[in-house]
Amino acid sequence: MTTETPFSTLVRERTRMDHSSSEGADFMTDLMRGRGTREDYVALSAQHYFIYEALEAAGEAQRGDAVAGPFVFDSLLRLDALRADLEHLIGENWREQIAPLPTTVEYVARINEVGPSWAGGFIAHHYTRYLGDLSGGQMIARLMKRQFELTDAGVEFYAFPKIEDIAAFKDAYRELLDGVDWTEEERERVIAEVVLAYKYNTELFVDLGTAKAAAAA
Repeated sequence: MTTETPFSTLVRERTRMDHSSSEGADFMTDLMRGRGTREDYVALSAQHYFIYEALEAAGEAQRGDAVAGPFVFDSLLRLDALRADLEHLIGENWREQIAPLPTTVEYVARINEVGPSWAGGFIAHHYTRYLGDLSGGQMIARLMKRQFELTDAGVEFYAFPKIEDIAAFKDAYRELLDGVDWTEEERERVIAEVVLAYKYNTELFVDLGTAKAAAAA
């Protein structure tokens, strides 16, 4: 008797290399190893703002959808935390001082294209971003606080006060993902979209590194 591989396991296995590539981008590696600057962290947070603005707008559009709706957890929403972080890091006029980088523009366009209308596409981007925030994001927060002498202010993006047990939440999320009744063709489409999301993340780190080098020239 064979047991079908859970979809969440399949997604993780099929995108393992893409995820590792995203994590290993030089900009992020430097930031995590203490070679980055406070300005680097601010630049990353600014790009997050545009990405989550699109993702959470898509979530509102999908809230009533039978497939995508159950993934719209208010406890995951990041925009308010990002606004608070950027105000703390930049100042009250933070919105006038940030702009999306080229990859962010493409990333946001893709979320806007598929997120509000295709449940699988929304879930693919939702999974890629939020499960990453709940996993590696927790380490990022600890490192940024230590490196840049931040309190909780400035790293609220990585805090999930409405989730009591992050590990249990992630398990429940994966069970939810496993329970979606997709055809094999749709599963392949969703996996391809997760791969695309990781590609955007990797290219964003490259953009951030390029912008940093240009500013230093």
